[in-house]
Amino acid sequence: MANKVGLFFGSFNPVHVGHLIIANYIANYTDLDEVWFVVSPQNPFKEKKSLGNMYDRFEMVNLAIEGSDCLHASNIEFSLPQPSYTIDTLIHLAERYPNKEFALVMGEDNLVGISKWKNYEVILRDYHIYVYPRPGYDAGDWRNHPSVTLTETPYMELSSTFIRKAIKDKKDIRFLTPEKVVSFIDKKGLYS
Repeated sequence: MANKVGLFFGSFNPVHVGHLIIANYIANYTDLDEVWFVVSPQNPFKEKKSLGNMYDRFEMVNLAIEGSDCLHASNIEFSLPQPSYTIDTLIHLAERYPNKEFALVMGEDNLVGISKWKNYEVILRDYHIYVYPRPGYDAGDWRNHPSVTLTETPYMELSSTFIRKAIKDKKDIRFLTPEKVVSFIDKKGLYS
């Protein structure tokens, strides 16, 4: 039987406890075996200039999930054309890991806008999507789609934007992201 992997795409700029809680919940409370944090070099819907270095973001994810058996970091998109389109990454992963069954992990906010994604019909036809709730968003008709599973993941209102602003304003970010990530950010002088 294929190993079921949830792909949690994101900038993780930086990764924070909200991301970790979501990924850990999906890996432990659904039928998925593991969750991969797919660090996106460039999201087609985000400006590149606001993004931290992709290798730093990948390293922070690795530091954050150190010691976990079911959470993994993936830099698969680093070698693919940019901006990264989910469908292209999915096709690439299916070719590279034929023994794994891939699914998507996304917030309700992303599901609401999925019809703007490249080849979204193919994604909905060929992949299962595990959706975590996002405050202020309602999946509407998408919640009844056969490829969509709405999870009871705890609500997370923490954002990377909030953390970057806190660092810029010289606020304490302990407990918002793992200690090793805080140390890495401090050591490299990121986001200040």
